Amino acid sequence: MPKIKFQGVIFGLIMSYAMAYGMEVYNVAIKQGYSTLAGGLSNMTNSVFLGAAVEASYMGLFVFIFSNLWGTRLGAKLAARHMNPERDNPYLCQLMRQACTVGIMCPTMSMVASILFNVILVGNSIVNLPAIWVGTVLKKFPMALLWNMYAASPFTHWLFKLIFERKNK
Repeated sequence: MPKIKFQGVIFGLIMSYAMAYGMEVYNVAIKQGYSTLAGGLSNMTNSVFLGAAVEASYMGLFVFIFSNLWGTRLGAKLAARHMNPERDNPYLCQLMRQACTVGIMCPTMSMVASILFNVILVGNSIVNLPAIWVGTVLKKFPMALLWNMYAASPFTHWLFKLIFERKNK
């Protein structure tokens, strides 16, 4: 785990882009209609990955900014209300913190996506923004939680250790 501010920034960037890329793969696949086909997302083609990389290139920056402004801190405070690192299993504490951070960041990023993609780019009325936002949160939260716990976080920890253990040797 990060020991100095620079390491914290690198860890945050890796996590932000890992989350953004995974969520954009999901979003692009849905936009391209794979979720409505017989067989669902199993019908995806490699074109999804390129489209996701393009969108993740700027959405990752939004994730990094909002996680640093409030997502990480509020997630940690919320998790601290439900567990005690001195008595609870460290892995369960980590999972609780991840879940609480996703609980803050998913609605935040859903608002960003709703404004950017539905209001600005598509031209939906701002009057419908609350309904668009709620629908977006409902669609994205399960994926965000599972992606964070089983892909983005393990990948981020692995890559962070690879980078900084090598430098320390």
